[in-house]
Amino acid sequence: MRQGLEPDLRTLGAPPDHRAPWVKVVGFLQHNWAVIAPSPQGSLIVFYGDTAGVFDWLLMDDQAQAEDALRRNGFERYEDGSELASAIPRPRGDFRFFEHPNGRIYSSGRFWK
Repeated sequence: MRQGLEPDLRTLGAPPDHRAPWVKVVGFLQHNWAVIAPSPQGSLIVFYGDTAGVFDWLLMDDQAQAEDALRRNGFERYEDGSELASAIPRPRGDFRFFEHPNGRIYSSGRFWK
């Protein structure tokens, strides 16, 4: 895990259309979402909430390391048509930066193994 450069949100697309999202249920009707975006330095995991507000990011060496880290930290791949997808709708709207009330919770290491 490495601190990544701030992601360029224009390259991630809108949440309903973004590449293979991951989701973690963190509370009643509250979810943290993630996408893995290619980066010149490796693979960038970008974290966002139910309103598409990006609040943290981590740089991994490659896609496989990013996927393993997400699984290890309680995220699961979100697949349209799955049971999970029938219970949890994807976030809507465009990505934007959002200050999480607890700061950068994953890159700080507080909630990341």
